[in-house]
Amino acid sequence: MPTPEDEWYAVRCVFRWDGSHGTPFEERITLWRAGSLDAAIGLAEREAREYAAAADVTYLQFAQAYALRERGELRPGAEVFSLLRDSSLPPSEYLDAYFDDGREHRRGSAAG
Repeated sequence: MPTPEDEWYAVRCVFRWDGSHGTPFEERITLWRAGSLDAAIGLAEREAREYAAAADVTYLQFAQAYALRERGELRPGAEVFSLLRDSSLPPSEYLDAYFDDGREHRRGSAAG
């Protein structure tokens, strides 16, 4: 049970959808209140195993956590995840390589 001292963390976990069209990978970001980064990862990994079992997918045992700057209740526009990656690629090639290679499964509309 979260306490008032607990902070918000976002944890990204990665899954493999075997037997699905195109065998996609899924990145899920979930929010947690915990006393530490490690505790948040533990909560997220427990939930990831439950999600994997219910969805019949494979959890790849990969979790990245991000400590939110927000205290208390989250507000609209709160940053919930950030990842910095070094790359020598030009911007359009970087986006193509890591985010928009044409093989994404999308729900709703995408900008750009």
